Amino acid sequence: MASATRAGLLPSPSLLRSASAALLLPPPMIASSRRTLSSPSRPLLLHPAVKPTRPDLPTFRVRAARTESGSVSLGFRAPHFELPEPLTGKVWTLDDFESCPALLVMFICNHCPFVKHLKRDITKLTSFYMEKGLGVVAISSNSTITHPQDGPEFMAEEAKMFKYPFPYLFDESQDVARAFGAVCTPEFFLFKKDGRRPFELFYRGQFDDSRPSNNVPITGRDLSRAIDCVLSGQLLTSAQKPSVGCSIKWHPKTT
Repeated sequence: MASATRAGLLPSPSLLRSASAALLLPPPMIASSRRTLSSPSRPLLLHPAVKPTRPDLPTFRVRAARTESGSVSLGFRAPHFELPEPLTGKVWTLDDFESCPALLVMFICNHCPFVKHLKRDITKLTSFYMEKGLGVVAISSNSTITHPQDGPEFMAEEAKMFKYPFPYLFDESQDVARAFGAVCTPEFFLFKKDGRRPFELFYRGQFDDSRPSNNVPITGRDLSRAIDCVLSGQLLTSAQKPSVGCSIKWHPKTT
């Protein structure tokens, strides 16, 4: 028998053992997968595009986009506003900043990654210049229908968490954003004040060249240069680069 195996006429003992083991293997996994698909243990998740909707409820179209601030003529007068501050309940108006030589109006929000990228540095920069007399106010105009995380109760938490030195106001109607021509967050409007003349636009542009994913250090160079010029009465000779951020989330139209 040994000689027959060595000659290759009969299978070796090891080959026979492998064959016997193969006969004892469990059924292939394909069979069990078929059973799982035919009777799922939990409901299948539908793609949002085919998610059922109730015909009796309105549907909203929500658009999110990376947006650049537009162009507004320098000298544009600051629109009047009267908006509540969720943190304190106080209502602020443009007249509250009448004694300031310059006013920085920022359109920001809670959720935007471009704003989150700059929040701590915005706090540092504004704290520094507010001590020099700069008036500063931040406004959130995002729709709370589509983005409830930008609502007033969360704005109050945000202002407290980051210790904003400026009032953070809620523009529920979005009328103030439209009056300023704001289109994105963050967006910076810097106004100058000459005596009794109304606030006039001096700078509308970016904080600096840093973005959430470009690895450029945050310096606040562009905005701080503009503030230095407006507070010292000098002309701003450098180019005003548009701010880049999330589009303002306008109230959706029902269909």
